[in-house]
Amino acid sequence: MMAVEQTTAKSTVMEEAKRRIKVTKTTKSRLAEVDFNNLVFGKKYADHMLVADFDGKEWKNAEILPFQNLSVSPSNAAWHYGQAIFEGIKAYNDQEGHPMIFRPYDNYARFNKSAERMGMPDVPEWLFIGGMAMLIDLDRQWVPSNEGCSLYLRPFMIAADEFIGVRPSDTYKFAVINSPSGPYFNKPIHLLVQDKYIRAFPGGVGYAKAAGNYGGAMYPTMQARKEGYDQILWVDGHEYKWLQECGTMNVFVIIGNRALTPDLTNGTILAGVTRASVMDVLADMGLEVEERPVSIEEVVAAYENGTLREIFGTGTAASVAYVEQLDYKDHKISMDTTKYEIGAEVINRLDAIRTGKAEDTRGWNYHV
Repeated sequence: MMAVEQTTAKSTVMEEAKRRIKVTKTTKSRLAEVDFNNLVFGKKYADHMLVADFDGKEWKNAEILPFQNLSVSPSNAAWHYGQAIFEGIKAYNDQEGHPMIFRPYDNYARFNKSAERMGMPDVPEWLFIGGMAMLIDLDRQWVPSNEGCSLYLRPFMIAADEFIGVRPSDTYKFAVINSPSGPYFNKPIHLLVQDKYIRAFPGGVGYAKAAGNYGGAMYPTMQARKEGYDQILWVDGHEYKWLQECGTMNVFVIIGNRALTPDLTNGTILAGVTRASVMDVLADMGLEVEERPVSIEEVVAAYENGTLREIFGTGTAASVAYVEQLDYKDHKISMDTTKYEIGAEVINRLDAIRTGKAEDTRGWNYHV
């Protein structure tokens, strides 16, 4: 799409959003309560939120209003049957202090793909993209400028029927909340290769960003943390050797000059937006990027023969998280993350693009 066409399309979406979304501003900002020099992930929320209702036919009652609790019936279908999806997106300030959203259209496409898998309605562009842009524009002072920090955006949709019969809901609630956040992981992580509990099977909902995927991972992750691990490196449920996801992240393994990451063919892995970005950046850096089945045995063999250089996870919340230790049965893979040159360069290049320090040649940034 040409630049003029993109500008026109964006203008049309924003016009519809402004026409259909009511704005009620807060009378008392909470901005002064936040210490932007000591941000943690997901603890503080900006002044406003976006909400809208699906009545079975169309989206209506769209409004940006002061951040507040939602009133939900105990018989709400989402509580009982898990019809709930979400996304994670980040906004950064450019070098002039203007907010930009990183690759929101990729998240928009994935959100509606998740909605389809969970029997939920599509969210229109004017609501998801236009509404989010309006929200960030209103809360632009909440976008951190501190290194390693961002405004984390959480769009989500839940079933809204007050009915406990087992069927897809007819009505839904869509919302977007904002959280000024610091790093998700503030140190290299330790992983356990889990060969008892399984995150996803082919034909399931592993590729969807559905709430149940994360709920089902809570217990085994809790057990792993009791043993001193930060996250689980999930593998398949047939042979218990093919890598899937790294906790709540996609995983990359650097062997020699090759960057390996599990492919999406079986539908068990989330198509991460950060994952796709990292693949492009790695290719720009001259590495051979291989998107294919990757076995834990291949990783162990590379470690033993000295060709394993780095392991890291990628995700919107975590960005790039270095793996310091990986345990699989009797194998203990210990990595010196202070020597991670590839991961460090990936972080530097991504941060430069997301904050406007480097040219955005792929059109990833959405200027608010």
